[in-house]
Amino acid sequence: MPLHLEWVQWMPSPPLVPDDGPINLDHLNRMTMGDASLEREVLAMFAAQASELIEKIVRMPPNVADLAHKLRGSAEAVGAFRITDAAEWLESALRDNSDSAEALMTLTDAVLEARAEIDGILKRS
Repeated sequence: MPLHLEWVQWMPSPPLVPDDGPINLDHLNRMTMGDASLEREVLAMFAAQASELIEKIVRMPPNVADLAHKLRGSAEAVGAFRITDAAEWLESALRDNSDSAEALMTLTDAVLEARAEIDGILKRS
């Protein structure tokens, strides 16, 4: 009996930590050792960097994979795991020369969602 193989479209893996929203505040709290002032400072810096990077990424420059990787690392540090997963998906699509449109859209949405969450956190403080 012949073996039937089909092409399987790669899908992003589930996050390694529970999905608690755009920013995992428990992770952020651990990374900042519970310093609320530092949390706000880190979130503000991340929000600015994420906005700058996503503006560059959507233009799909030659170094787009490097920009996605940079965003992924920053997102992981603050607990923005939806961005981490989406950036990893985009990196993988670029590496495999596959269609990256859906990954790019998912990453853009994740950044917008995280920015809205961060703006809300910073306004409450």
